[in-house]
Amino acid sequence: MKLWNKGYSIDALIENFTVGNDRIIDVKLAKYDIRASLAHAEMLQKIGILTAEELELIQKAFASIADEINSDSFSIEKEFEDIHSKIEFELIQRIGETGKKIHAARSRNDQVLVALHLYYKDEIENIKQLIKDLFDTLIALAEQYKSVLLPGYTHTQVAMPSSFGLWFSAYAEVLIDDVILLNAAYAIVNQNPLGSAAGYGSSFPIDREMTTKTLEFETLKYNSIAAQMSRGKTERALSATLASVAFTLSKLANDCILFSSQNFNFIKLPKEFTTGSSIMPHKQNPDVFELVRAYSNKIQSLPNEINMMTSNLMSGYHRDYQLLKEPMMQAIEQIQAALAIFTYVIKEVKVNTAVLDDSKYDTLFSVEAVNALVMQGMSFRDAYQKVGKDILESQFTPSKNLHHTHIGSVGNLALEDIVKKFIDHFSRNF
Repeated sequence: MKLWNKGYSIDALIENFTVGNDRIIDVKLAKYDIRASLAHAEMLQKIGILTAEELELIQKAFASIADEINSDSFSIEKEFEDIHSKIEFELIQRIGETGKKIHAARSRNDQVLVALHLYYKDEIENIKQLIKDLFDTLIALAEQYKSVLLPGYTHTQVAMPSSFGLWFSAYAEVLIDDVILLNAAYAIVNQNPLGSAAGYGSSFPIDREMTTKTLEFETLKYNSIAAQMSRGKTERALSATLASVAFTLSKLANDCILFSSQNFNFIKLPKEFTTGSSIMPHKQNPDVFELVRAYSNKIQSLPNEINMMTSNLMSGYHRDYQLLKEPMMQAIEQIQAALAIFTYVIKEVKVNTAVLDDSKYDTLFSVEAVNALVMQGMSFRDAYQKVGKDILESQFTPSKNLHHTHIGSVGNLALEDIVKKFIDHFSRNF
């Protein structure tokens, strides 16, 4: 069944090519199509297209279909083009002629759009919750290890003293930026496109404000052309946001890979979280971090993929947009899996509390020595020259007693402030 069927058969090769993977992908949109269709039906009854009795029949039929969807017994067979044609077919099978009325005053264009907007809203909220789980874990680790020092690096060279508390809470605070971007993406998808039809509205006296309220959108996408132009633009915004989350995870995963190697030995994974080698019996590989890094780097390429598919298209609908669904859904699932597994693993990491006992880290404290001389009255430049000369002549003896007090330093992590900032953005109304 095709919603656009006019009584002739399409060439089999053309049909296979144009349908693509929609039958598989669209199952994820099934519950959202039901929800939007129910709201549309209620609106049709209000404006007199459906009677109260017809609406009741439709509601009962949709409830039955929704039960099948929730029990995973719902599928899209080959004779159906997509989820929308399958659901309309099921509706007609169950209630007859009344089911044929459901498509009045809408197009498959706004039908797809509203389902995608509802899907994106839910998935953004799921991603935010997973970020909160990781954030809470990182803050707890920062508090636990706030006094344990480790080397800080610039140019991948030993630089200045850092701490596990500073390192863990750095990534916690960076996650707030990702939440801010997720909130912005949510605001974009939180606009109701239903009622824009094929992009040019309808001659039916539809009530778009009613469906906006029913579907719990914050506002309408008022202009019908603008509503259709959100296809592609929405994915651009959301893909960039997913890439930002992925960037954070990729960097954190890379740190963990380096820090858990024997050369660094800052952290250690439980052996149960590692994999081995087929020929090297000593190996305990951090594959979980490497795969998080790989998935994250793959997601960071998504905005370019979306941008290339949506560039240079005139206003109005184009079938090109069909190809946006699969990479977007795949990226959403992968970022959620990466966030979940990272939270699971990082809380079990063992910290080496004696990292700085190794003499190769003595020069970490050179800036501390310079600052101490400045506090005694020497100019910074003379102090810098003196300490530098001592290091070159192997005369430098570090003092490892740190006294950092400013906000955001090793001695003042401002964890409560970071948590407050996170809560403010996490709980912000859209």
